[in-house]
Amino acid sequence: MQTVVIVIHLMIVAVMIGAVLLQKSEGGGLGMGGGAGFMSSRGTANLLTRTTAVLAAGFFLTSMFLSWHAGYSRAPSSIIGTPASQGQPAGGSPIAPPTSGGILDSLKKADEQQQAPAPSGPQVPRSQ
Repeated sequence: MQTVVIVIHLMIVAVMIGAVLLQKSEGGGLGMGGGAGFMSSRGTANLLTRTTAVLAAGFFLTSMFLSWHAGYSRAPSSIIGTPASQGQPAGGSPIAPPTSGGILDSLKKADEQQQAPAPSGPQVPRSQ
């Protein structure tokens, strides 16, 4: 479904670019060419203006649908980077929710729990 809407969206974009480039600007632009042709300059301006407006509305609608479709199936996630559905971090023991402070305090406590105990005195270097 999303692929079909993207293809339609890109076709609208291509046609809208062409319609805008064909419109007559103050300096002439690509719409120059005098009064010869199947329509008068006034009729061409009205047709291209309406065509651009319809294409802009289609562009807006397909853009809104694509953004809605992208966010529709998105699952909530944690700001830390782990999925919100997991109950435990990769380290093993669950982190208790913070009673005071913020997320940084709870991460610091979890890091302290996972670290090995500090040595009681100076250590002698070992040779290999």
